[in-house]
Amino acid sequence: MRREQRRAVLDRARELFNAGDYWAAHEALETVWRSIISDGAAPVWQGLIQAAAALLHLQRGNRHGVAVVGGAALDKLSGPQRPDVEFETVHFRAHLARALAGEGDPPRLEFRSDERNGTEQDRSRDR
Repeated sequence: MRREQRRAVLDRARELFNAGDYWAAHEALETVWRSIISDGAAPVWQGLIQAAAALLHLQRGNRHGVAVVGGAALDKLSGPQRPDVEFETVHFRAHLARALAGEGDPPRLEFRSDERNGTEQDRSRDR
Protein backbone atom coordinates (compact mmCIF):
# COMPACT_ATOMS: atom_id res chain seq x y z
CA MET A 1 0.00 0.00 0.00
CA ARG A 2 1.44 3.37 -0.99
CA ARG A 3 1.89 6.03 1.69
CA GLU A 4 -0.87 8.25 0.23
CA GLN A 5 -3.30 5.32 0.07
CA ARG A 6 -2.50 4.31 3.63
CA ARG A 7 -3.01 7.85 4.89
CA ALA A 8 -6.37 8.12 3.11
CA VAL A 9 -7.52 4.83 4.67
CA LEU A 10 -6.34 5.94 8.12
CA ASP A 11 -8.11 9.29 7.79
CA ARG A 12 -11.31 7.48 6.83
CA ALA A 13 -10.96 4.91 9.63
CA ARG A 14 -10.49 7.70 12.17
CA GLU A 15 -13.51 9.59 10.85
CA LEU A 16 -15.72 6.49 10.96
CA PHE A 17 -14.50 5.37 14.37
CA ASN A 18 -15.01 8.77 15.96
CA ALA A 19 -18.51 8.97 14.45
CA GLY A 20 -19.40 5.67 16.15
CA ASP A 21 -19.54 3.71 12.89
CA TYR A 22 -17.43 0.94 14.37
CA TRP A 23 -18.18 -1.71 11.76
CA ALA A 24 -17.04 0.49 8.87
CA ALA A 25 -14.00 1.63 10.90
CA HIS A 26 -13.19 -2.03 11.56
CA GLU A 27 -13.24 -2.70 7.81
CA ALA A 28 -11.02 0.31 7.05
CA LEU A 29 -8.51 -0.66 9.74
CA GLU A 30 -8.45 -4.21 8.38
CA THR A 31 -7.28 -2.81 5.03
CA VAL A 32 -4.13 -1.49 6.71
CA TRP A 33 -3.64 -4.65 8.75
CA ARG A 34 -3.85 -6.87 5.66
CA SER A 35 -1.10 -4.79 4.02
CA ILE A 36 1.35 -5.37 6.92
CA ILE A 37 0.17 -8.71 8.30
CA SER A 38 3.71 -10.04 8.84
CA ASP A 39 5.01 -6.76 10.30
CA GLY A 40 5.80 -6.44 14.03
CA ALA A 41 3.06 -3.82 14.35
CA ALA A 42 0.37 -6.21 13.11
CA PRO A 43 -0.85 -7.17 16.62
CA VAL A 44 -1.44 -3.50 17.48
CA TRP A 45 -3.51 -3.07 14.31
CA GLN A 46 -5.44 -6.21 15.29
CA GLY A 47 -6.02 -4.60 18.68
CA LEU A 48 -7.45 -1.46 17.05
CA ILE A 49 -9.69 -3.62 14.84
CA GLN A 50 -10.85 -5.58 17.88
CA ALA A 51 -11.45 -2.33 19.78
CA ALA A 52 -13.86 -1.26 17.03
CA ALA A 53 -15.57 -4.66 17.18
CA ALA A 54 -15.83 -4.53 20.99
CA LEU A 55 -17.40 -1.08 20.85
CA LEU A 56 -19.88 -2.36 18.27
CA HIS A 57 -20.76 -5.17 20.73
CA LEU A 58 -21.15 -2.53 23.43
CA GLN A 59 -23.53 -0.53 21.23
CA ARG A 60 -25.58 -3.67 20.61
CA GLY A 61 -25.63 -4.73 24.27
CA ASN A 62 -23.64 -7.93 23.68
CA ARG A 63 -21.82 -8.23 27.03
CA HIS A 64 -20.11 -11.50 26.06
CA GLY A 65 -18.72 -9.92 22.87
CA VAL A 66 -17.53 -6.90 24.86
CA ALA A 67 -15.71 -9.14 27.34
CA VAL A 68 -14.10 -11.52 24.84
CA VAL A 69 -13.25 -9.17 21.97
CA GLY A 70 -12.59 -6.22 24.27
CA GLY A 71 -10.21 -8.30 26.38
CA ALA A 72 -8.32 -9.39 23.28
CA ALA A 73 -8.09 -5.77 22.11
CA LEU A 74 -6.73 -4.60 25.45
CA ASP A 75 -4.12 -7.38 25.42
CA LYS A 76 -2.91 -6.47 21.92
CA LEU A 77 -2.84 -2.75 22.69
CA SER A 78 -0.78 -3.14 25.86
CA GLY A 79 2.76 -1.86 25.96
CA PRO A 80 4.46 1.31 24.80
CA GLN A 81 3.51 3.38 21.77
CA ARG A 82 4.93 1.88 18.59
CA PRO A 83 6.56 4.43 16.30
CA ASP A 84 5.27 2.55 13.24
CA VAL A 85 1.60 2.92 14.24
CA GLU A 86 0.21 6.32 13.28
CA PHE A 87 -2.54 6.30 15.90
CA GLU A 88 -1.93 7.09 19.56
CA THR A 89 -2.50 3.82 21.42
CA VAL A 90 -1.43 4.27 25.06
CA HIS A 91 -4.14 6.72 26.16
CA PHE A 92 -6.55 5.11 23.68
CA ARG A 93 -6.15 1.76 25.48
CA ALA A 94 -6.75 3.29 28.92
CA HIS A 95 -9.86 5.08 27.69
CA LEU A 96 -11.06 1.90 25.93
CA ALA A 97 -10.71 -0.09 29.16
CA ARG A 98 -12.88 2.44 31.02
CA ALA A 99 -15.50 2.50 28.25
CA LEU A 100 -15.71 -1.30 28.07
CA ALA A 101 -16.17 -1.40 31.86
CA GLY A 102 -19.10 1.03 31.50
CA GLU A 103 -17.15 3.84 33.17
CA GLY A 104 -16.97 6.38 30.37
CA ASP A 105 -17.51 7.30 26.77
CA PRO A 106 -15.81 5.40 23.96
CA PRO A 107 -12.28 6.52 23.15
CA ARG A 108 -11.52 8.66 20.13
CA LEU A 109 -9.08 7.38 17.56
CA GLU A 110 -6.46 10.09 17.13
CA PHE A 111 -3.18 10.41 15.29
CA ARG A 112 -0.04 10.71 17.39
CA SER A 113 0.94 14.35 17.82
CA ASP A 114 4.26 13.77 16.03
CA GLU A 115 2.35 12.06 13.20
CA ARG A 116 0.07 15.10 12.78
CA ASN A 117 3.06 17.41 12.78
CA GLY A 118 4.87 15.25 10.24
CA THR A 119 1.84 15.28 7.97
CA GLU A 120 1.54 19.06 8.20
CA GLN A 121 5.25 19.35 7.37
CA ASP A 122 4.75 17.01 4.39
CA ARG A 123 1.88 19.16 3.13
CA SER A 124 3.86 22.39 3.47
CA ARG A 125 6.74 20.87 1.48
CA ASP A 126 4.28 19.81 -1.24
CA ARG A 127 2.99 23.38 -1.72
